Amino acid sequence: QVQLMESGGGLVQAGGSLRLSCAASGETICIIAMGWYRQEPGKEREKVATITTGGKTYYIDSVEGRFTISRDNAKNTVYLQMNSLKAEDTAVYYCMAAPDHVCSDSDWWGQGTQVTVSS
Repeated sequence: QVQLMESGGGLVQAGGSLRLSCAASGETICIIAMGWYRQEPGKEREKVATITTGGKTYYIDSVEGRFTISRDNAKNTVYLQMNSLKAEDTAVYYCMAAPDHVCSDSDWWGQGTQVTVSS
């Protein structure tokens, strides 16, 4: 099992920045990728950005060029630097860790952190 602890959410004005952090603990050797998802009320959760242990990244089109995902493998921590924030970025952001299938068939999730961007 892996536990994920998120931090860094909050309220920011449009155009501002926030950095989210997610620290993993437990069987972290099982993690092959980590990422961030977000969910607005009444909508499905969507993938925002992911990063593999090798450093390969993915971004949803709407955040490309504004958000940067990074990872400190030594600390088992993933970060999401969010710049030029827009009102439409408002959501609960969830950290996700994807396991090697030998360890688990299900992804691990954090509890979520609220990001609110005021226009």
